[in-house]
Order: sequence, then structure tokens, then C-alpha cells
Amino acid sequence: MRIPKSWVPALTKQIMEGLLKKGLIKLNIPEEQARVVFEELILDELMVEDRLNAEVREILKRYESEIEKGHLDYRRLFELTKQKLVKERNIIL
Repeated sequence: MRIPKSWVPALTKQIMEGLLKKGLIKLNIPEEQARVVFEELILDELMVEDRLNAEVREILKRYESEIEKGHLDYRRLFELTKQKLVKERNIIL
């Protein structure tokens, strides 16, 4: 995640206030409940890259012996694998 989790509540509050003030959203649930839902959505979106990185690490574990022997560059393989998954899944980072 590129921003600290501790920033999410403040970020959520600013986003919600802006959307409400401009009339772009109307809440059908209490504001506090909506804020919790917004925070979960924002956290989930921010953690996409973290989950992708974990998946790439798991994929590269299969090639651990070759990487350790020096036949493969782990950092380069990591980036290439990550780019491939991003492209295949149409993920926006």
C-alpha cells in the first residue's frame, strides 16, 4: 500500500464530505455507517498491489533454487511477472 492505513479515515472523511457537499451522492444509511463502508472500499482498493506482490512472491518460490544459484535475477523476474499479471487482469496500480 502506498499510503499509511492511518490516513484512510481522514481520506474517507474528505472524500465523503466533498461528494456530499457537491450533491454527487445521497446517503440512504447513517453517515457513520457509510463512512465505515467507504473506508473498507478504499482499503481494499489500496491493498490490490500488496495482494499482487504476495502472489508474485508465491509464483517465484517455484524457481527459488534457480534464483539462488544465480541463474535468474529475482528483482527482474518479480517486475516482469508483476507486469504480466497486471496486463492479464487489467489491474490499475
